[in-house]
Amino acid sequence: MDQLPVLLGVGGIVLLASVVAVRLSVRLGLPSLLLYLGIGVLLGEAGFGIRFENPELTQSLGIAALVLILTEGGLTTRWQAVKPALGPGIALSTLAVVASVAVTGSAVHWLLGLDWRLALLWGAVLASTDAAAVFSVLRNAGVGKRLVGMLELESGLNDAPAYIAVVVLATGSTVDWTLPLLVIYELGAGLVIGLLLGWLGALALRRAALPATGLYPLATVSVCVLAFSSGQLAHASGLLATYVAGLVLGNSRLPHRSDTLSFAEGLGWLAQIGLFVLLGLFASPSRLLETLVPGLVAGAVVLLLARPLSVLLSMLPFRVPWWEQVFLSWAGLRGAVPIVLAMIPLSQGVPGAQRLVDAVFVLVIVLTLVQGATLSPLARVLGLARHTEPHEVEVDSAPLDEMGAELLQVRIQAGSRLHGVYLSELRLPAGATVSLVVRDGAGFTPEKTSRLQEHDQLLVVTTERARSATERRLRAVDRAGRLARWKGESGR
Repeated sequence: MDQLPVLLGVGGIVLLASVVAVRLSVRLGLPSLLLYLGIGVLLGEAGFGIRFENPELTQSLGIAALVLILTEGGLTTRWQAVKPALGPGIALSTLAVVASVAVTGSAVHWLLGLDWRLALLWGAVLASTDAAAVFSVLRNAGVGKRLVGMLELESGLNDAPAYIAVVVLATGSTVDWTLPLLVIYELGAGLVIGLLLGWLGALALRRAALPATGLYPLATVSVCVLAFSSGQLAHASGLLATYVAGLVLGNSRLPHRSDTLSFAEGLGWLAQIGLFVLLGLFASPSRLLETLVPGLVAGAVVLLLARPLSVLLSMLPFRVPWWEQVFLSWAGLRGAVPIVLAMIPLSQGVPGAQRLVDAVFVLVIVLTLVQGATLSPLARVLGLARHTEPHEVEVDSAPLDEMGAELLQVRIQAGSRLHGVYLSELRLPAGATVSLVVRDGAGFTPEKTSRLQEHDQLLVVTTERARSATERRLRAVDRAGRLARWKGESGR
């Protein structure tokens, strides 16, 4: 009990330092994971002398953090943005994983002299891209929504097949004709569990009248965590179930949706910070130096051979231009996921696993420096950067249970086609009306001749029956302007 104030104080200092590091990482144009890892190393045996050498606990805490990161990723992913990229995204998260495991495993077998099972284990550990790095870097890179959608889907979905491959190889399971059936079951059951719990959770949250606004975000995140638990207990992919449940919930009519997304974003940052600091604390700088050469060799194989080949093979069925494939190849960001996956064979006592963990640390640091610093310039060179890419209109809702109505809070983003539209041109369905407009901090009651502007905030009152049609109309005009219906835009 006497150490509790000290532990809480140290935790608070680390958290504040990590929050400040986010701003520094944005200025440097690098994922913040490097700074978090640095904080962990500074606290560890080479710095303040804190020794942490428990791979089982690191693995468990790492997977728990990944669940929260995938929850945030699913909740904040807009289905409308990723829908056009569904086919390529699924191919990248499945076919590309298989190709990457095979190519990386074969290369390190010949270059590093590893036996085949251990070499394929290296390939499986390194096959998964990092959701935290992708969600934090690409959404602000100014790249087109289709490309971002591909990479978001890949990073959210490919943890599951990579995790299955690592577990199979680490536990020494027999690799025979039943393995593909096992993988299909785990992924299929995880998908069904995620869809089912996401749909049931959204249905329950819409009908529940919770006594406090802050309970809605807690309940939403709890559904996603329950999806992971249910998936694992059913011997299915809990990671896939988590992401899918979050995707369903995030694209449903949730009460206080904006508050829920803000809470999930903060929880995701906390999970990232805790995970990377923990992994940095586990790392040993002296061992990392010994695995510098194997780590660099594996990194070169992944970056220059395995990733481009896996992207090329998985994109064959789709018409993806070569310059977009180049960007997809370079944007396969690695982060905490490979390190956490490498903890599985270490906790299982697989020979050579410690060397794998240390090499993955080196690889992640080097690839983050190389790819993080060059991703935006590469997008500009390839003509993919769009600095004026507009954000979709934000619509949040709050139920008025006794009246059978809802309040919609609408924020008009920069670049929205709602800019310049007269209120009469919105043509909201019967039962809905704009009751208040807040512009530059001042509110006024709009009239039919009032003209909307960028950054306006609207308060829309609607009946429960007209609520869905009202939001669809707002999104349709946001995308296509006052002539949305003539242009075939439905807002779905």
